[in-house]
Order: sequence, then structure tokens, then C-alpha cells
Amino acid sequence: MYENQDKSRGKKISLNYFFRKKNNPDGPRFSLTGDGFLDRYAEKIGTPQQALSLIKPGNRVFIGTGCAVPATLLYTLEQEERDLKDVKLYHFFPQGAVFYKNGVPQSRFQHQCFYVNPDMATLIKQGNADYIPVPVARIPKLMETGGFPVDVALIQVSMPDSHGYVSLGISCDITHAAVQNASFVIAELNPYMPRTSGETSVSMDRIDKAVMVNRPLAEYTFPDVDPTIARRIAGYFSRIIEDGSTLQIGLGEIPNAAVKYLSGRRNLGIHSDVITDSIIDLMDSGMVNGQEKTIHKGLVIASYCLGSRRLYDRINNNPLFSFHPMEYVCDPAVMARNNKLVSITQAQSVDLMGQVCSDQFNGELSGGISSQPDFIRGAVSSPRGHPIICLASTTSDGKRSRIQPVFNKGESITIPHSDVHYVVTECGAAYLFGKSIREKALALIEVAHPSFRPWLLKEARRLGYLRQDQDLKCKSDGTLECHYPQHEDKEIILDDQTRIAVRPAKASDVTGLQDLFYKLPPEDVYTRFFRHLKQFPISEAEYFCNVDYEKEMAFIAAVGDPDQKQIIGSSFYVVDPTTNMAEVAYMILHEWQGRGVGKVLQKRMEIYARAKGIRGFKADILCENTAMIRLSKKCGSRVSSRLEGDVYEVEMVF
Repeated sequence: MYENQDKSRGKKISLNYFFRKKNNPDGPRFSLTGDGFLDRYAEKIGTPQQALSLIKPGNRVFIGTGCAVPATLLYTLEQEERDLKDVKLYHFFPQGAVFYKNGVPQSRFQHQCFYVNPDMATLIKQGNADYIPVPVARIPKLMETGGFPVDVALIQVSMPDSHGYVSLGISCDITHAAVQNASFVIAELNPYMPRTSGETSVSMDRIDKAVMVNRPLAEYTFPDVDPTIARRIAGYFSRIIEDGSTLQIGLGEIPNAAVKYLSGRRNLGIHSDVITDSIIDLMDSGMVNGQEKTIHKGLVIASYCLGSRRLYDRINNNPLFSFHPMEYVCDPAVMARNNKLVSITQAQSVDLMGQVCSDQFNGELSGGISSQPDFIRGAVSSPRGHPIICLASTTSDGKRSRIQPVFNKGESITIPHSDVHYVVTECGAAYLFGKSIREKALALIEVAHPSFRPWLLKEARRLGYLRQDQDLKCKSDGTLECHYPQHEDKEIILDDQTRIAVRPAKASDVTGLQDLFYKLPPEDVYTRFFRHLKQFPISEAEYFCNVDYEKEMAFIAAVGDPDQKQIIGSSFYVVDPTTNMAEVAYMILHEWQGRGVGKVLQKRMEIYARAKGIRGFKADILCENTAMIRLSKKCGSRVSSRLEGDVYEVEMVF
């Protein structure tokens, strides 16, 4: 006897799950007589066996998506005693499409999947399934042109209304195209299926056979994600999301866990292939109202949903939610009509060239291409849009890094490095677009887990991506792990109401610091370095940004869009262990001097140093540098100075 394993609940569901009694006291009831409008379809409605008689050997059968999987039909199909040789089942992310025997996924049919979940991975290893790596929005065109001919579509829909139309409910996606192109359509009519707005209506005339079912829809819960990882990832990508942005939250546990920690944003909109319970949370918080969307203003645009009964109840007959076919929702030209579209999707791994793999890890298939390439293109084309790829820095057991020197044998490239913009882990955010291989490799090593950074540095040097003398001070030394101090990443409003970003410096800021140096007038260079420097090589610039965040610290101040910020100021200190005093230095772009940037940087440094137990700061300041002398007097509780020649030796004790 076969059993279905409901992965979302972590328990096995018996045959009774699929064949609930029609007089189910906990849910809606139906009958074939007395309902009036159902009488006209009596000849279409029958037993699962009668409906499935339309399937013949060699047929290609499409299975509805996600929690709209027609489980009763699938169970019956697996039990058919007829010769159904060479029948193939096509599907995208089916929830409960595979049945279990003796605790192991089993199927008598060959599955052709566009997404590899754990059940599909097992069937692939058994030789009973194949993965088709194709963007899901391209599938409708293939159905139409014969690339994926559909002989029979098995779907689950709502009950028909008085006009003879059912709703695809929670699964418009590619089911819409399958219904249009299939030779035969067999549907489960379920009163628990929500009626949704958009392009989800299907005439009963299009349905050849129907089966009445009366059971709650399957519910889906994403795999658990460490809350600390989710919170830190959200902290990084939230800085990229502006008020009024339109969000796409992709099919992955990391984005859906992290978005729960998004806060402090207003007038967000949703244009996403999939929506989950996390979207409802954002709506209930007041952050999502769609009022600044430039198309479909005020509406949540989606193609399918995965989640709980709470989500299904919210979308039922709710005109705020509009479901459309995947080929429309995932059309980059349509997406790009949304201003500030932010796409947040997940990767399995990223290599040091910035290439993304989304459907394999450690040589095994997992996940799929889904809509990721399309939403990256759409976000890039959107005015002030941003594509973000996120992932945990390691596997859940911490034994493997998901930032890889190179991909393992057999792992493919889902997104080429030329198209990758942001990569976010719990260890940081790396902006890669338009960067050199050296810059990309260094930025990615910085967002890898500290315990893997020495290995990644060694491999990057071996591959020729980094200089042979390149190092990172923020890494694991085998006893302590160095982490980027995310909590110190702030937005500051100056006295003239200008907004600047102030954050801890990173080794990958070296090019920005060089740019800052070469914009300084000669007199500023002299007062800063006490000599007439003509050049600022990488080896010297790194000294002011490649820090360990313990005995060395550096901050930068920057302005501009998140992905094109210009460094306008920097500060740095290094601790003298014999005195526990830190020597400080600053570099401020000339046109920003006198506007409070130095004061902000000094204050951030002081707060950080106090928290580390440092006694105070000391600095050598040319007597002609009156602005810096005034600034030093505002630091600490006790400031003293001594003039030696033309240099003040200043001590600022906390």
C-alpha cells in the first residue's frame, strides 16, 4: 500500500487523507443533485478511475503545481492496473506528487521535473525521474509550439460558479498554459480551493472529466532556517530596499525566512512569481500596500502561492491579489515597468568569479532555475531596481562553504558572473557588477564564513584571482572567528539634512579609498600624511580598510545609490597594546569638509573603541590643521596636547 508523505507537516498521510468523506463535518459539502448549476455537468463528473481512462500509454501528463497537486487523481493513477507504459508526468514544484512505499518515494511512472525537491532527488537517483533545467516562464511557449506537448492535464480547481467557471485558485503559473494546450483536461473540483482574481478562470466546457473531492488543500512550510542567519541576511538586504520598492521574493527558504525581519519600510509593492505567508506578514505590518507601484497599483501580483490555510483564506475572493500566468509575471519587460523592483532569490553556491549555481550542490541536484534569470533581468532593467542573490555562507552543519573557489564537477552555471549584482550571506553583502575578477573574489571571500576564508584566500591566489601577498585580517585563526560588525552599519543625517552611509570598512573598499585619495588637493594630502605623496598604492591603501575589527578599526562614509556609493571620508585606528591607546587618522574629501562628516566618523570610532575597552585615542596633528585640532577637542572626557615643532601630539582619554 502506498502512502503519501506530507513534507510540510513531517508526517505520513494515509489513504484517508485523499478520500475524505463527503459529509466532512469540518469543511464544505457538495452534492450532484439539488445544486442546480452542477446538474448540467453530471456527465463530466465521475470516479477517478473513469476520469483517468482518458490517459493512454505513451501520454505526456501535466501535473498541477505546488499545493494544488491533484492528489486523489495521482493516487488513483499510481494504483491503475491498466498498461500505462511510457506515460510521463511533467510538473513544477509538486507538493505531494510522489507516493511513499515502506518510507521511500516510489512511482511507477517516469517524472520530468522542472524543480528538484527531496522527493524528486530520490526518484532521480532511482532512475525514475529527469530534471529539465529551463526557466519556468519559458515552458508555456514550449507547450504551445510542441516542445513539451501535453496530452492530458491533471489539475485541481475550485467549484464552478453559477456561470460555469472554475478558478485555478492558488496555481495559475504554468497550469494556465497546460489547460490551454492539453488534448484533455481532468480536474479535481474542490470546495476548499480559493477563488482568485486575475487570469484564473476556466470554463467547465474546457474540462473533459472531473472528480469531486472535499479535503483541505495541502499546506507548505519552508525548511527551517537559523533565525540568526535570517536576521543578519535581512539586515544586509534591507539597506538596499528603498521605500516604495516593489519586491519579488523567490522560491527559497532563505529569502522567505529573512523577509520576516524586514522592518522600517513604507509603501512596498509585490510583483512575484510566488507568494507565501511572509507576504501576508508584510501586509499586516503595513509595509506593503502597493501605493507606489507604477503598474498594477495597489495590487499584489503573483502566479502561484505556497503556504498555510491563513494565506489561502486571505486570497479567497480578494481583489487585492491578482494571479497571472508565469509567462506574464516573469516577463522582464513587464517587471521593468515597476520602478525600484528588488528581486531577492536564493543560490545553492557562488564561485569566486561571481557565477551562481541554483540547482545543484556538492554534485547533487537540488532546487531549480525557476524564475531567477528572468527576475534578475527585470530588476536590472527597472529604474533603481536591484537583483539580490542570497544564501547561507555554509551548509547547515557548517562543514562546507557555499562560497566556492570553483564549482564542483557537474555543477552548472545558472547565472553568469556578468549578470550578478548583489550576493548576500549572513556574513555580509558583496556588490559584484562591473567589478574585476580580483575585486569580485575578494568581496566574496569577505562574505564567506570566517573559518573558510583562509582556504578561499589560498585557492584564489592559486587560481590567479588575487595577488600572492593578498591577505584578509578578518578571518578565523582557529580559535576566534572575525565577523563583520553589521550593527555598526548606519545611515546618518548631517546638520544640513544630507544623508550619508557610515559603516565599517572592508578590504574590498581599497579601490574606493584610492579614488578618495586621488581627489584630495595636495595640501590635504600633506596635512593627512605629513608628506607630499604623489601615489597611494593598494598595499598602502589596504592598511586603512583591511582590519580585524578588534585591535584595528576603520569606518567609511559614503553617499549615492546602494550599488554606486562614493566614499567621501574614512577613519582608522590601531591599538598600541602597551598603552591600550589607539592612534587615529582621518581622510575627508575636500568638498565635504566642514559639513560634519569628520565629527560623525570620530563619534562612531569613539563609541566602538569604548565598547572594546580601549582607554582613548592619540593623534599627531599639524598645527596648521586647525579643523582637526578643533575636532580632537570634542573627543573623550579629557583631552591634552603637546606641541613638538609644528606637530601637536594629542591624547583623548575616554
